[in-house]
Amino acid sequence: MGQMLIRTVMASDKARLAGCVERAGHPWIGRDAGEAMGGAPLGVVVTDDPLQAFARAQAVIDFTAPAATVEFAALAAQARAVHVIGTTGMGPEHLARIDAAAHHAVIIRAGNMSLGVNLLVKLAEKVARALDADWDIEVVEAHHRMKVDAPSGTALMLGQAAAAGRDVDFDGARVSGRDGMTGPRERGTIGFSAIRGGDIVGEHDVIFATEGERIVLRHIATDRATFARGAMAAALWGQGRKPGHYDMMDVLGL
Repeated sequence: MGQMLIRTVMASDKARLAGCVERAGHPWIGRDAGEAMGGAPLGVVVTDDPLQAFARAQAVIDFTAPAATVEFAALAAQARAVHVIGTTGMGPEHLARIDAAAHHAVIIRAGNMSLGVNLLVKLAEKVARALDADWDIEVVEAHHRMKVDAPSGTALMLGQAAAAGRDVDFDGARVSGRDGMTGPRERGTIGFSAIRGGDIVGEHDVIFATEGERIVLRHIATDRATFARGAMAAALWGQGRKPGHYDMMDVLGL
């Protein structure tokens, strides 16, 4: 995803690449980012010093890990840079620190940056609002074998949207990873299933099932470029905004 973000920025006529950050000890540290990616030099050296990189930037696009993201949120706020967060798998403690940083800077965070997925989220909310609890809701997601968190951030977005549509507490309705003698499905719950394998970019189904019929809402991503383009759009949208914690619904006007 980092390499896709670099290519997207370099191809844009609205932005330029100011820096690249990797974790300490990574073999790319000290190398030109373009050469490290196997291409022509870009004139940007990969660093493990985020503050040095952020100081030169108006936006930070961050698809890393929760611990790194909360550190970056504070540093991006210090640099007054827009912080676009595509990192997933964050807990309440991480979100609390991001909210604190959002008092001083523009933060745009989403479990998925694509237009199609965010439209799917709105559709899931509308369908859930129209149907009562006789319709069971299941979210099924599939990703590549290297993805480390489950359910995916996008799956959680979809489940939260369905819970909002039904006006129920998401944490109370959520059921993940059924195994063994679970008994019959509890009415009104929102179930999650995660598939991991190969190089699947991202597939998400929201299934509404009742006696005799089903409604399936589906999004399939075949190229990570869609996420990179969404992140770029968010970085540009955030310029000049008031400090706050925004999401892709704000960026897309949904």
